[in-house]
Amino acid sequence: MLKGPPMGAANEVLVLGTPHLGEMDGELHQDTLQPLLQRLQRWQPQLIAIERLSGLQCDALRRQPARYADTVKSYCPEAATAAATTGLDVIQAHLEAERLLDRWPAQPTAAQRRRLAAVMLAAGEPVSALVQWLYLSAAERRAGEGLDEALAARLERLRTRTSEDSWVAAPLAVELGLQRVYSVDDHTADQPDPADPAAQEAAIRKAWDNEAARTRAAQEKALQAGLREPGGLLKLYRAYNAPDVPALAYRSDFGAALTEPSPQGYGRNYVGYWETRNLRMVAHLREVLGLHPGSRMLAIVGASHKGYYEAYLHQMHDVRLVDPMVVLKD
Repeated sequence: MLKGPPMGAANEVLVLGTPHLGEMDGELHQDTLQPLLQRLQRWQPQLIAIERLSGLQCDALRRQPARYADTVKSYCPEAATAAATTGLDVIQAHLEAERLLDRWPAQPTAAQRRRLAAVMLAAGEPVSALVQWLYLSAAERRAGEGLDEALAARLERLRTRTSEDSWVAAPLAVELGLQRVYSVDDHTADQPDPADPAAQEAAIRKAWDNEAARTRAAQEKALQAGLREPGGLLKLYRAYNAPDVPALAYRSDFGAALTEPSPQGYGRNYVGYWETRNLRMVAHLREVLGLHPGSRMLAIVGASHKGYYEAYLHQMHDVRLVDPMVVLKD
């Protein structure tokens, strides 16, 4: 693979495979993430990307309800309230956020942070809004500068929600002195349900009934049982980012789906969608890196995406992958 540039710092990307913390069994406590956050902070990323749809993509999807109504309902945050309080639609808010960040002072006031948080909410970027909220002292986390009481309450709920966005990406951004995160998920390949959705689901689930899937489930059960032990969550992240994980994910899921024999090709439809989605997600990552040459990027994504992220990123001339096991070591 041809890699460059011959001079200057390389673009480095650390792909951190993660569980979706809000979907895990048992109760998690935010302080158990400190060992992970400390190691990520030590690596000093300058850009953080998350598995969330951008406000601009959601705005585009809303314009095609015949195809994307379910996608919008499932994945797009409500932006109308912030639009009303700021007077900005999604596109206007996106441009205003870029303008504010281009002129961001070294020592912003609490009012400036509240204003940027309100604009980010209007832009459909709630996690970047949360970054600004976390910079504020408890006394300054209040309505004002485009945030009404409802939006302030929404940010407080987001602050305490169990998720890798709220508990890893946003607080890490604050610790590193960053002002935003980048939403890079992509659902433009979503399609309405097929003519027989029950048949499709049955075919895919039958393909998933395999030995690799049972091995994966047993490993997951053991890791989640160990979360109560000291260092259990860090151990889980190390396991999710081990070199053999992408191959097991393929054998249990996507590779198995390719062998699904239905005449409708349900398994091949599924894999085609999955690869397309990941290609577009990586394109968003590459776009951000292109605007910030010589940067370190932390890309936080569900563990099933990890192998695809790394495979596609490795094809880029100006991207060098970083081994997460080195960063996560003691």
